[in-house]
Amino acid sequence: MLMTLEKGRPADWETRLPKEIRCYDLLDGLQVEYYRVDHEHTDTMEACQEVDKILQADTCKNLFLCNRQQTDFYLLLTPGDKVFKTKDLSKQIGSSRLSFASGEHMERLLDITPGSCSILGLMNDKDKAVRLLVDEDVLKGEWIGMHPCINTTSLKLRREELFGRVLPAMGHEMTVVQLLPPEETET
Repeated sequence: MLMTLEKGRPADWETRLPKEIRCYDLLDGLQVEYYRVDHEHTDTMEACQEVDKILQADTCKNLFLCNRQQTDFYLLLTPGDKVFKTKDLSKQIGSSRLSFASGEHMERLLDITPGSCSILGLMNDKDKAVRLLVDEDVLKGEWIGMHPCINTTSLKLRREELFGRVLPAMGHEMTVVQLLPPEETET
């Protein structure tokens, strides 16, 4: 598939999934500028790096986490090259030890399937059950890449638009966290 950078909503939007269309509706309703690349299914950071080259933006790693009791849920946005230690992150946010949440929880709370996790899924979190955690390095770039709730398309938005207009429109706030770069983590 030839990947090209396009501005805005796809021309064939009528054939897209409703959850993807809701992303375009949200962004267009807020008059947020965004760019899009359609591509094959991406399920690794390596595949995302190819898309990033076309987008000219770094796609965040999106990790859907929960506490041990599976009562508190978190969406962590971090640069693709960072790792997180559950102990360190748990301490920063005052939570019991974190682990990956199930795909069932992701679908129920964010209407996203594993592999498509994205900050835009928070628009489907009507009960505000998911807390957004953002690594401080995500806030340094001009553009942020993400999926529109489906992993066969990637979008890029300006950082200030995403966190200044889109996130408040979804009724969510973020907690900034600090994850260690790979060279500073213990093996």
